[in-house]
Amino acid sequence: MSGGRVSLEDIEAAGERIDGVVHRTPLDTSWTFAEMSGAESVGLKLENTQRTGSFKIRGAYNTMAQLSDAERDGGVVASSAGNHAQGVALAGDVLDIDTTIVVPEVTPAAKIEATRGYGAEVVVEGKIYEQSYEYALERVGETGETFVHPFDDEAIIAGQGTIGLELRAQYPELDTVLVAIGGGGLISGIGTALKATDPDIRVVGVQPEGALHAKPSLEDDRIHELESVDTVAEGIADTRMLETTFAVARDVVDDVVAVRDDEMAVAVTLLAERAKTVAESAGAAPLAAALSNSNSLDLEGEHVGVVVSGGNVNLTEHAELTRTGLGELERYIEARLAVDGWPTALGGLIETVEDRGAELDVLERARRRPVDQPNRVPVTIGLEGSGPEHLSGVLEALEELNEISVLESR
Repeated sequence: MSGGRVSLEDIEAAGERIDGVVHRTPLDTSWTFAEMSGAESVGLKLENTQRTGSFKIRGAYNTMAQLSDAERDGGVVASSAGNHAQGVALAGDVLDIDTTIVVPEVTPAAKIEATRGYGAEVVVEGKIYEQSYEYALERVGETGETFVHPFDDEAIIAGQGTIGLELRAQYPELDTVLVAIGGGGLISGIGTALKATDPDIRVVGVQPEGALHAKPSLEDDRIHELESVDTVAEGIADTRMLETTFAVARDVVDDVVAVRDDEMAVAVTLLAERAKTVAESAGAAPLAAALSNSNSLDLEGEHVGVVVSGGNVNLTEHAELTRTGLGELERYIEARLAVDGWPTALGGLIETVEDRGAELDVLERARRRPVDQPNRVPVTIGLEGSGPEHLSGVLEALEELNEISVLESR
């Protein structure tokens, strides 16, 4: 491998190297998502079920397994927003290599603790990933440790490309694959594997609107760098591709589409509800693209592979994402009530919600406002239902209770 070129043979060699260490993740065919997207079929490549909860172990292990004895003895350093950290940490544990991971302050606590659980030292440095990256490079210059890049490395790309080999074997009818893009390592590897076996397969990258650098880069044939990023999907909140990933991606990526944060929240919600699988925002981005009505992606009649690249998300964040997703699907509302006879009136409230077949997600006493009646208690509730008509019916039923008035809902 040289000059940013990764071959099918490199990826096949990576597949042999990681065999027995990395899971061959399942492909889950979803007729529900096929119907919702207009596709003939949709196959979910569940890398969120991979060891460490994401695809990153593939590239990390492939890279670190090829280090010299001297490099192994010297230890490795990596920078990561979370998933690469765990991949490097686990690879280090398996290969008996000391690992230090530099993460930005935005990294979820669950990812930091999981990384430490694999035996790595974790250093929190920088508000955003780029600052962590620069710190890691400075450290390498001082200590002589080996830096394991999260994406801009041919061995990393080859390791991630093993997903493409598995996709071809599990889903031979594949027409289009949707892959999230952060720095571009994942799509470069998958695209290389797929194009080498069938050049007609369409490889489409997916990025958040708030971190959309790959589309202008590939369209202008030069790397665009964003000054800042703004997205809930911290796993793909990179500001640019680098030389190696750009050189590969320009040859194997057919298109890049953008998704909004609220669309990713919907995808996270539907993956939990329909596919019974937990995905982080970045991992759900490709499904968001498939289901979105706001981009030009046409999947009509196609067999579509959706790479669910990771599932490392805090439970509280996942709950917030699904609540947002349900709101976007018009299946969740928050309402502010005035209650007479607190707390005895709550029995009637709960009974009414249950009788109407809705779920009471939140019930809490609200802060009083100047306009509130002093003899009534303000209460906030969150309701989940089957749709807007169902939820409106529940609020109407609450209004019929003498002890309760609905002040506002959204």
